Amino acid sequence: MNGRILIIEDDHDMCEMLEADLRGRGFTPSWYTCGSEGISALGSDIFDVILIDINLPDITGLELCRQFSANYPDIPVVMMTAFGSMETAISAIRAGAYDFITKPVDLDILALSLKRALNHRTLQEKVNLLSNAIKQTQCFDDLIGESQPMKELFVLLTRIADTDISVLITGESGSGKELSARALHKHSRRSKGPIITINCSAVPETLLESELFGHVRGAFTDAKNDRKGLFSEAQNGTLFLDEVGELPSALQPKLLRALEERRVRPVGGNTEVPFDVRIIAATNRDLESAVEDGTFREDLFYRLNVFHLEMPPLRARGTDILLITKHFLERFSCRQEKHVKGISAQAAEKLLAYSWPGNVRELRNAVEHAVALTAYDTIVPEDLPRKICTYQDEPILSGTHNPTELIPMQEVERRYILHVLKTTGGNRTLTAKILKLDRKTLYRKLQLFGVG
Repeated sequence: MNGRILIIEDDHDMCEMLEADLRGRGFTPSWYTCGSEGISALGSDIFDVILIDINLPDITGLELCRQFSANYPDIPVVMMTAFGSMETAISAIRAGAYDFITKPVDLDILALSLKRALNHRTLQEKVNLLSNAIKQTQCFDDLIGESQPMKELFVLLTRIADTDISVLITGESGSGKELSARALHKHSRRSKGPIITINCSAVPETLLESELFGHVRGAFTDAKNDRKGLFSEAQNGTLFLDEVGELPSALQPKLLRALEERRVRPVGGNTEVPFDVRIIAATNRDLESAVEDGTFREDLFYRLNVFHLEMPPLRARGTDILLITKHFLERFSCRQEKHVKGISAQAAEKLLAYSWPGNVRELRNAVEHAVALTAYDTIVPEDLPRKICTYQDEPILSGTHNPTELIPMQEVERRYILHVLKTTGGNRTLTAKILKLDRKTLYRKLQLFGVG
């Protein structure tokens, strides 16, 4: 642990017993038998957690807790008392205590409480650094992060931004694929040209060809005038094909031909129109599995996938969650005209523990919800959406001997596959290798589990 614990307890024998036990567990304890000595020690030394008996000879533990909470708000206080009533517990919490332990002290419970308090202290320090972190952290345009996956992503973005190669960006929904596409365009030699975006899953199949390639007057009902397609509108810029995995099979060969010849034929037209456009495509589907299934053309896949970028899921980015939270906090505080300056350590713990199936988009919504709901200048757990507040990671096995509570093998498989996927940071290739499954089988199982 290496946590420095300040013990203030009037029983000399109790102090020696606590010191011996805690030192054996890796803590570094120092003890004093009255409040004034504890105050002096804290003023001249550094401690990570304070452990106080509620009854002291010169000052009550509650009053001492109030003083420490006011003067050293970043150091958590754990209270001990032989009077384990609810009223005493409430008084301790109101005085600013982080936790409450009753006597006789269960040393295992005490050690767990101190460990949690240490983790709380560490997290609180990280939260306190958030105010300046955004200015100092690494970023690439609107992408923010200090985690290793994001550092590696920034290196790749920097290397390929000022090129004309086609890029395929893959990753879970809400992980920032469009932000990466816009960052690539902004830092490219085409930045003075437009970036045109189309969501291939949002346009009806009957209209998608016209949207991409344009049409001539009379090509179909309501085609009253000639219209340029998005390839022509993106001239000298970038065309971003979002959700390209949903491209209708009938349109795939036409797109392939356009990319190979750098020309498009408007619907109903007889002449081809040249274009000079960089192509960036994105999908949350496993296109290699789609190729194997025959639902996506292999030659089109290779034409789009000249360079591949994989966006890491939010759950694999560690404390980037807090950096992004601070970024959204500033945005929504200003928009809603509320003075919300930060988040509590307890709220940060909830954010870090949650699995974020909706990734950055879900975090954005959670912060907007919290800013709208909070009555304070700091976000607390109760301000967060309920599913985040109450989230608990699912155990793979139930750990019960009650036959009525045992789970079927299919549920064990589901939990284990999702556990491996989370542990690998969403890397499906590595997940498939660990599970000894082919990628197509893994992809189908994840779809069955509701993981896109």
